[in-house]
Amino acid sequence: MITAEKNISQPDAYPLSRLGKPDELLFFDIETTGFSGDYNRIYLIGCVCFRDGNWRLIQWFADRPDAEEDLLISFFTFLKGFTTLIHFNGDGFDIPFLLKRCRAYGLPYDFSSVKSIDIYKKIRPYRSLLELDSMKQKSIERFLGINRQDRFSGGQLIAVYEDYLATREDRLYDMLMLHNREDLEGMPLILPILYYPDFLESGFSLEEQKITEQEDLFGGREFCLTLTLRGSCRLPIDIAWEGMLCGRPYHAQTSGSCLSVTAELLSGSLKHFYSDYQNYYYLIYEDTAIHKSVGEFVERAARKKATAQTCYTKKEGLFLPQGESIWEPSFKQDYKDKFFYTPYTAEMFEDTEKLNRYIRQLLNCSHGH
Repeated sequence: MITAEKNISQPDAYPLSRLGKPDELLFFDIETTGFSGDYNRIYLIGCVCFRDGNWRLIQWFADRPDAEEDLLISFFTFLKGFTTLIHFNGDGFDIPFLLKRCRAYGLPYDFSSVKSIDIYKKIRPYRSLLELDSMKQKSIERFLGINRQDRFSGGQLIAVYEDYLATREDRLYDMLMLHNREDLEGMPLILPILYYPDFLESGFSLEEQKITEQEDLFGGREFCLTLTLRGSCRLPIDIAWEGMLCGRPYHAQTSGSCLSVTAELLSGSLKHFYSDYQNYYYLIYEDTAIHKSVGEFVERAARKKATAQTCYTKKEGLFLPQGESIWEPSFKQDYKDKFFYTPYTAEMFEDTEKLNRYIRQLLNCSHGH
């Protein structure tokens, strides 16, 4: 087994304190001879940690086919000094693979003593929103403007490792170590991608709201609501996206630590339906429902028992679409309509909890999210 260790230079790209105590964080990545922990081996384990104000790179390389057990023992012995493990798709690949290889040698190691942070899992829900061409680490690096020298994938390097075992060429060894090193160096560098779940999943505060009016394609009036919100952090690269809520389009874009959302309002008359329609009369000429306690005083010819479809009252005005009933009462265009609306008022967003529920609705309705 070959152990390579050195200090590396890394920019201060993301506050490590958001992930845990900086000196208790360990980034890691493995290189294997295949995709199955049952039949393939680990030939390289690499780690990056932040100790005494410096970034430290450690790599354990199997220079012989029988050196895998030494790699495992060295890695898990080193792991004891850390509380948080950070990786890219390690929950799906690296960690299960390591556990299978430990079982193959009867080694008692596991990951029960550390917290696992998978960058891949945190970003996967936002792939479409960020317009990532894939969920590979290199794709995230490209999004953030990070360039690397290594041009090989882990799968391509399997043959390189086999050639190294046969020839012991330094050139092949350097290729293998470079790929793993750049994956590891890239991991702290891509941490700014975590600003996106930080920003989108944390609460927003309302800075401004305004209504704009314009003429639609048919000469009618169209009203839009624009909310300007302040997030919990500043995004490294601004994004914009569109979506549909209640069949109506909305547009969102970021600017630093701000999020601007513009949604179409519905102008007109909508209906609020009562579920206990057995207790209501429908007034034929007024086209509305009233409670039986009051309806008994209306002439029989002007009223009839309400049904689920006719048990409503109507309201005129501007309405905000909402995918679920955040604000009550909720209104619909028709009984069978699956879309809900609520009367728009400038005061409705003073409730920060409801404001953030609404923003989460829009995020969940974004294209591909």
